[in-house]
Amino acid sequence: MAGCALADTPAGAAPGGENLREASFYEPLDGDRVLCKLCPRGCVVGDKQRGYCRVRENRGGRYYSLVYGRPCALHTDPIEKKPFFHVYPGSKAFSIATVGCNMACKFCQNWDISQAGPDDIQPPYQSPEAIAQQASTAGTRTIAYTYTEPTIFFEYMADCAKAGKARGIESVVVSNGFITAEAQTALFPLVKAIKIDFKAFTPSFYRDTCDGFLEPVKESLRRLAKSGVWYEIVVLLIPTLNDSTDEIKRMTAWIVKDLSPDVPLHFSRYHPMYKIKNIPPTPPDTLRRARQIAVAEGCRFVYIGNIPGEEAQNTICPYCQAMLIRRYEYRILENNIVKGTCRACGKTIAGVWE
Repeated sequence: MAGCALADTPAGAAPGGENLREASFYEPLDGDRVLCKLCPRGCVVGDKQRGYCRVRENRGGRYYSLVYGRPCALHTDPIEKKPFFHVYPGSKAFSIATVGCNMACKFCQNWDISQAGPDDIQPPYQSPEAIAQQASTAGTRTIAYTYTEPTIFFEYMADCAKAGKARGIESVVVSNGFITAEAQTALFPLVKAIKIDFKAFTPSFYRDTCDGFLEPVKESLRRLAKSGVWYEIVVLLIPTLNDSTDEIKRMTAWIVKDLSPDVPLHFSRYHPMYKIKNIPPTPPDTLRRARQIAVAEGCRFVYIGNIPGEEAQNTICPYCQAMLIRRYEYRILENNIVKGTCRACGKTIAGVWE
């Protein structure tokens, strides 16, 4: 199937062992094949093969997740690092990831785990209850599914979210938005917020730089906008590839028209990474220009990331221009949001504040 490269199972490999979990969102086909319905690739996977993401395997016509309970990254982070700027400011998130991804971005900063498979990295098993316990012990307000693409470890994410909620800990997701309607709709009730890395606004960038597709991501953003789940958008601007004035203007106009003027939009600075090392870091003025375009198109909350001390990391009231949240890097220096409203003018500020 186009856009879906399959991998044979290494001989004798059984990553996950007795902790294998049958995958959600697949359909059995004839000849012991399966159709994966988790992401828009729609991989048709033969017996003893794996899907594009490398972490879901067909065994005799039944599809399994190979990474359930196998987190390869566990960290406690400020929630602003995700970045979420309108979700529990100043709180901590217990961040987890498994190996694998359903895209292959040439600029990925976590390529060593996102482009790895379960045969490359085999961490010890940790149950969802163990993850929730660690999050509680760390004093975090949320569990964040991040670093790699959480869609590909959907079953583990869902169970960790349920275990966390039983302890009063919410879940947040950092995703590329490349997910089917069925899977995304099942995710909505489990999480408090979702951040989408919106790679670009051209099909060619998604195809050539990410090995992905633009339209399914736009569709998932539209569903997200209607879901009632809080969400934010990050755009990593890479010079000459996705930073033209025309593209930024079209993207931000679409965000205002099809999504909401209140969705926080973060323009983030690119640094040479992985397979794109010949392009210099994004000039700060490029990010400031993008912000000006977005504001002119009607976006109410537009931020600049990866430039410490940048004024556009602060949250300003769109109604009275008062300082709402003053930030420096991932620290909150001042917070003037009171019960979800601006302390100065009393207007409601969109977000998840308490």
